[in-house]
Amino acid sequence: MNNVYVTDTGKVREHNEDDGGIFINEAGDYLAVVADGMGGHQAGDVASSMTVNLLRSFWEPIHHSFSVEEAGHWLEEQIRHVNRRVYDQAASDQKMAGMGTTIVAAVCMRSYTVIAHVGDSRAYHISEHELNLMTEDHSLVNELKQKGQLTEEEAKEHPRKNVLMRAVGTEPDVNIETVSLQWQTGEGLLLCSDGLTNKLEAEKIHEHLQAPGSLHERALSLIHTAKERGGEDNITLAVILQSSLEKEVE
Repeated sequence: MNNVYVTDTGKVREHNEDDGGIFINEAGDYLAVVADGMGGHQAGDVASSMTVNLLRSFWEPIHHSFSVEEAGHWLEEQIRHVNRRVYDQAASDQKMAGMGTTIVAAVCMRSYTVIAHVGDSRAYHISEHELNLMTEDHSLVNELKQKGQLTEEEAKEHPRKNVLMRAVGTEPDVNIETVSLQWQTGEGLLLCSDGLTNKLEAEKIHEHLQAPGSLHERALSLIHTAKERGGEDNITLAVILQSSLEKEVE
């Protein structure tokens, strides 16, 4: 599998509260993670980095491959554990009160991937012809849109579009959504924070991912375009591609 992880502070914010990475365990399987932190002076940094570092520490020692069911159970169990750790950390330090983070994480095997998420960081399935959203934002605006109270266009400009209905670390327990996907050679997965999706439509993201050049160059072009369009938020993405979708140049 070809993969890349990139993050950028953007053009407006002083700190990058996003975190993430792509990690390989002892069995040779992949875990991709993107977390978008929030709350308190630099506390968002703490929540997202805690989340990513804990998941990495749980993942890397594993020496056997999971079934689909085992992968889903593992993701839910570990994210619940992380949620409690972040919540307890926030409760122990007044400066971190109210901190939390989104999470989108995927266990990636050769024939399938299992995705877990909380908040509005997203996962997309990449195929040759399109980019398909695999997650539903846990946000106020998305709830209003689903109830028919907002149109797609109204949602894009809504003043409370950043209000989350769920996040890791803000409550003692957390409701996690998981989805599994069979994939084939020539397909891939994109995980990203809303700093990317607030600036680029799925069609434009797919266009960049299908462009010539190395995967790293294509990822940087997405960051560059999001910054050209304002870059008000931190921008983070992780991509894992199966071999035939790779368009590497020497």
